[in-house]
Amino acid sequence: KHSKLYKMGNSKMAAKHALSLKILAECPTTKARVCKLVLPHHKVDTPVFMPVGTQGTLKGMLPAQLEELDCQIILGNTYHLGMRPGPELLDKAGGLHNFMNWKRALLTDSGGFQMVSLLKLAEITEEGVRFQSPHDGREMLLTPEHSVEIQNSIGADIIMQLDDVVHSTTKGPRVEEAMYRSIRWLDRCMKAHKRKDCQNLFGIVQGGLDPELRRICVQEMTKRDLPGFAIGGLSGGEEKAHFWRMVHLSTDYLPKHKPRYLMGVGYAVDLVVCSALGCDMYDCVFPTRTARFGSALVSTGQLQLKNKQYARDFRPIDENCRCSTCARYTRAYLHSIASQETVACHLVTVHNIAYQMSLMSSIRQSILEGRFPQFVQEFMDTMYPDRNYPGWVVDALAAVNINLQKPPLNHTPVDTSLENANS
Repeated sequence: KHSKLYKMGNSKMAAKHALSLKILAECPTTKARVCKLVLPHHKVDTPVFMPVGTQGTLKGMLPAQLEELDCQIILGNTYHLGMRPGPELLDKAGGLHNFMNWKRALLTDSGGFQMVSLLKLAEITEEGVRFQSPHDGREMLLTPEHSVEIQNSIGADIIMQLDDVVHSTTKGPRVEEAMYRSIRWLDRCMKAHKRKDCQNLFGIVQGGLDPELRRICVQEMTKRDLPGFAIGGLSGGEEKAHFWRMVHLSTDYLPKHKPRYLMGVGYAVDLVVCSALGCDMYDCVFPTRTARFGSALVSTGQLQLKNKQYARDFRPIDENCRCSTCARYTRAYLHSIASQETVACHLVTVHNIAYQMSLMSSIRQSILEGRFPQFVQEFMDTMYPDRNYPGWVVDALAAVNINLQKPPLNHTPVDTSLENANS
């Protein structure tokens, strides 16, 4: 089957890559699109959100529960899995899919993000990144070759190059150095990649907030025959006005017939806007991390279930949600256990993942039905009932021909202060 050509969008691509991408629908107004991404373990509908299972598990959830919520692909962390359980054990287990009993698609990051998040433990040179394990103090040199070797043992459908990550707010020569080093490390990753028939190596576009560096990086990386590309180095605290412009520029230059993965994005507003800007894949710890603090995701923002106002509220988190938590438990019950019981973390996590899956399904459906701009307007009006939209959202959507409608002068906003995290 690997000798034939897969038809991908409007072009053809040799089936030497272990994926195919078929564009099913494109929004005529924006850059939004729905694709079928065929991977070795699963056929994934995009735009897709990928929950993060750092250590080969999603905190508070079983693989079977993720399948019930129609989660199509999850993310594992190479740095943490390389430390524990380690590549030798994963090889013996036949890869992470077998080890954690997950039958659908997996993506592993390269460990590069830990350069930012664990920088006090890291020394970065041309050779690679020297880490001190937070588990036991052991030193570990993560080179491009070693990163790919670990990811080959993990066996994920999509693996990421090791890139030189700098904080998104960094300026000056370090940004350019990291961008060019990421291109050199990509070549080393490609050379080290031993399982091209069943794993797809993605390049990661860097360049900070400098449009020219981003453009150079995209143009250099797309000279290489890779199955897909990621937009990296964003979502690290930079101003949203810079963030959306870098996403917009990157999707303009990235090839149409290959998947585009925007790393580290998971807020609902960001997912809607960046889908309009042409991104296909997203990951973020936010939905699971915020659940651990008793925060539930809803169409108006977030419900802080620890707050006293929910102590006698016998409604589910979301009356329109079909998840098992909303079917069986009330806000009052969740409020009563939110602070002290681990089961609360589990129940809210189930709901938050269900919310993310439902949001992405709604985005896809609206594109397929040719009503994505209307969906965006309705989504934003629910999230911001006074229509006081963030400026960056207005600008980003205007760049792809969606002009959010402001209220008339005599408009009286609806008071949803109890529920709206954005009011």
